[in-house]
Amino acid sequence: MSDPVSPFRLVVDASTAGQRADRALADAIGTVSRSRVKALIESGNLSVNGKTVCEPAETLRDGMEMVLTFPAPTPARPVAEQIPLNILYEDDDLIVLDKQAGLVTHPAPGNETGTLVNALLGHCGEGFEGIGGEKRPGIVHRLDKDTSGLMVVAKTAMVHNALSEAFAARDIDRAYLALAWGLLPAEGEFDGSIGRDKRDRKRMAVVGSGGKVALTRFKLIEPYQAAVSLIECRLATGRTHQIRVHLSNAGHPLLGDPVYLRRIPAAARGLSQDAKEAALDFPRQALHATRLGFIHPRTKKQLSFETAPPEDFQALKKRLIG
Repeated sequence: MSDPVSPFRLVVDASTAGQRADRALADAIGTVSRSRVKALIESGNLSVNGKTVCEPAETLRDGMEMVLTFPAPTPARPVAEQIPLNILYEDDDLIVLDKQAGLVTHPAPGNETGTLVNALLGHCGEGFEGIGGEKRPGIVHRLDKDTSGLMVVAKTAMVHNALSEAFAARDIDRAYLALAWGLLPAEGEFDGSIGRDKRDRKRMAVVGSGGKVALTRFKLIEPYQAAVSLIECRLATGRTHQIRVHLSNAGHPLLGDPVYLRRIPAAARGLSQDAKEAALDFPRQALHATRLGFIHPRTKKQLSFETAPPEDFQALKKRLIG
């Protein structure tokens, strides 16, 4: 089934009143599945009487005017774009870079362009296409959009396979710096299994069954006013949002986390006014991949890299000191 070329308009009458929006629209269009219509509505592509509605189960009333828009078709393969990259090391086999916060790793619905993959295609040229897959060429591991820090990217199939195996076997030295609410102990670990949150499929959660085993080790680097902790985290496993989920589940969500920080933490009361404002206004999760080490698959030499957090992270730390 294909999307209509133009926005689809439907005025609710007696035959459709009382139905769900997604069902009525799918039936009326006839060439688009209900699941596709549901996804479009959830993405903000439906307006009802001129106002955006994101609830597929919206009950229709007689006289409502609905307009469902369809995004422009996206290219089957990512396109090359000239996007600046902070490359720390490069040879014929791989690239090590310090990813800026705000850069999505690979194309996905809602982020088809402007990603790290688009930037790598622009940097490496045509020979880079297809290394590890059409949609994610070169990508061995990923960082969340708003997480900054070190990544390694493969430029050949051999190195892609070797690095993928090394990540799977946990033969990679990786460490993250994080600012978490509350005062954590000098060191410790979280070992709750992680799976999809049953109440919100866009979130991950520590689950009792059906999840994947996850282990995060941490050590306290510096406390700030007994309200925020700068910690180093090391992953024994590599699950989606692992650090963010484990810390949130333990009552120590990351500063600025837009997904796992749902209310103002009680620990915020322990900060000075300026520090509190800085912590509560930080626009992204305060997480930085600070260290990356691995054995080069071709040369067999040990490569190690370390970077400091970006300027916004550093500025937040200074204001937390008070």
